[in-house]
Amino acid sequence: MITIPYLTALTTYFSYGLLFAFGQLHDFFRRFIDWWKASNLQDYAPICLGLEDFYIRRLYLRIQDCFGRPISSPPDAWFDVVERVSNDNNKTLKRTTKVSRCLYLGSYNYLGFAAADEYCTPRVTETLKRYSASTCSTRVEGGTTALHIELEDVVADFVGKPVAMVTGMGYVTNSAILPVLVRHGGLIISDSLNHNSIANRARGSGATIRVFQHNNEAHSIGAIGKTGKGGCELLGVDTADVDIMMGTFTKSFGSCGGYIAGSKELIKYLKYTCSAHLYAMSISPPAAQQIISAIKVILGEDGSSRGHHFFIIFFFFNHIWLNDYFILLNLRAKKLAQIRENNNYFRSELQKMGFEVLEDNEGCGCDSCVSSHTSTVG
Repeated sequence: MITIPYLTALTTYFSYGLLFAFGQLHDFFRRFIDWWKASNLQDYAPICLGLEDFYIRRLYLRIQDCFGRPISSPPDAWFDVVERVSNDNNKTLKRTTKVSRCLYLGSYNYLGFAAADEYCTPRVTETLKRYSASTCSTRVEGGTTALHIELEDVVADFVGKPVAMVTGMGYVTNSAILPVLVRHGGLIISDSLNHNSIANRARGSGATIRVFQHNNEAHSIGAIGKTGKGGCELLGVDTADVDIMMGTFTKSFGSCGGYIAGSKELIKYLKYTCSAHLYAMSISPPAAQQIISAIKVILGEDGSSRGHHFFIIFFFFNHIWLNDYFILLNLRAKKLAQIRENNNYFRSELQKMGFEVLEDNEGCGCDSCVSSHTSTVG
């Protein structure tokens, strides 16, 4: 855990305090101007009261051009960003015809599957033609196809659990399942920085919550571990010792949705009680095929060396001495090796430049930097 220097913390609080003070002063004079001017909105209730939208109006709008930037190309390592302009101090942004080619350093596209892929894309296209874009139904009605069953089998095998259940949205994987597993009288020991999907539903469950200092990971599946099987593989934890495993498909696999993996009894119970399975739309068939194909690449089942380590055996037969020779070549898993090399290089260079890097794990899928001052944003 990084400890922020006292001077940095002091100047950061001061800068935010200054922005808050000037924002309040601005609002004070704005009320007089609005009162002075004739308005046809008299007797209408205000949309926001007090400080409800203060942060957006006085802080966020100053730097909103840094966020939500539209792109005009696939979200690959390099992509085209549409430039925008503002004529009202960043209140509104208008797109232009100019495009900038940029390197994507803030992407969840860890292994590059979000862009066109030589193995995945043709299979996803074929699935779209066969099944269409949606099942238009829940899993318990007409939303379960052979593809969904295959996906759950593939995921269960990949994470090392007997069975799995998939949902069409990663957020729902947590928010719809937690209330089914834990209720009033239960105990939830939660990471202090857990995702909103966990934090909100934990509070809504009625269970007692105890928080520990942040040390978890959220998106490791597919990206870390010797064969990309996540935190358990990286840390040498037997998946049999973990009762319930949850993960998302939106990062390493270039798709959508999430999964819960565990015992047969657990998954059967969830399929009878979880609202995400009973009432929500099943995962899109092309999205399901994307996940299956991506896992096959990671495992090396696509016949290439882009994913899992595998061996090529050359067989030689010596007619004279009647001896057999076997040569085994261990081809390195290109995608997994590349993300580790890129990550380690990027982290070391940031540290050389004086940045505070939150993650220091070898081979971690992503790095986070502390940028305390608002002036450094943009």
